[in-house]
Amino acid sequence: MKIGVIDYGMGNLFSVEQALKRLGCEVVVTADEYELDAVDALLLPGVGAFPDAMKRLAETKLDNYLQKVKAENRPLLGICLGMQLLFEESAEVTLTKGLGFFKGSIQRFSGIEGDQSYRVPHMGWNQLNVTNRPLWLKEEATAEHVYFVHSFYATNIDTTELVAYADYYGIEVPGIVANGSITGMQFHPEKSGELGVYLLEQWLKGVAAC
Repeated sequence: MKIGVIDYGMGNLFSVEQALKRLGCEVVVTADEYELDAVDALLLPGVGAFPDAMKRLAETKLDNYLQKVKAENRPLLGICLGMQLLFEESAEVTLTKGLGFFKGSIQRFSGIEGDQSYRVPHMGWNQLNVTNRPLWLKEEATAEHVYFVHSFYATNIDTTELVAYADYYGIEVPGIVANGSITGMQFHPEKSGELGVYLLEQWLKGVAAC
């Protein structure tokens, strides 16, 4: 299977590339639309600030390309900031429009829940609770925890698009979202041990089945 990792200048590409290769994928890391057209599925990584990422996508015209990907019902997986870019907007730094593949807004953790303060960013291992299984995630995994590193999370989402969440001081943090051929993972599956590998593997099997 051939996977295209979208290189728009704001992703930790090496770790996810290596994870895909360990699962037997041929990986192409590129921003070239013709090369991306030749792959079986696409992965949108992301590290950094939402406005900077959207600016880079616009400068490379990959924002328009991703709209075409969705219209053609091609498999796309967004990871961490890559998932956040799939939502309607973000309040990070300044209100910025996203790709709009999922309903909802990206907001910063407040750091206060009731009378209790908590650490921001949300960093470390957290249990993933599955609420709605897409076709590619039919079986339960033996591991339960994945690795998060983020200060912003998706709010006001469409609950029918929520696959799994993590509880962080009473906040249901969307961990996996899915809408047709588009999937997002807020955590880093390539850094999430047994469960991360399992989720990537199941997503790839779903791509192969399509």
